[in-house]
Amino acid sequence: MSRAEDVEWGVAALGGLPRKALAERWRAVYRAPPAADISAPLMRKALAWEIQAKAFGGHKPKTLSLLKAKAKRGDAPKTVSVGTRLVREWNGATYEVEVLESGYRWRGAIWTSLSAIAREITGTKWSGPRFFGLAKRS
Repeated sequence: MSRAEDVEWGVAALGGLPRKALAERWRAVYRAPPAADISAPLMRKALAWEIQAKAFGGHKPKTLSLLKAKAKRGDAPKTVSVGTRLVREWNGATYEVEVLESGYRWRGAIWTSLSAIAREITGTKWSGPRFFGLAKRS
């Protein structure tokens, strides 16, 4: 079997594993248990990346140092996937917003702007991404 076929087989095998088996593999690869709230699909993606990196090589050292520097500075881009729930506590109340394909769901209504939601919550002009912790203050 070729290296590419080994990778393909290894990644495909992850698809049928339940969360408990994925967690066991996670511990073997990362030498630590996965976070309690990490989803099975995210574990599959991370483990698949490790399988490919082992076979073909991971990031170049220059890329790794750049990524580490960006993460340390806090300026790595924060993106959210459809279905993500953004939660913010403000003045003793908790607000939860769901990310949709073309907007946000809050209090049963669809909003096109996260900033509009932040303004509605606070009563003042806010950057929505900054209010919900997706952007750093410049």
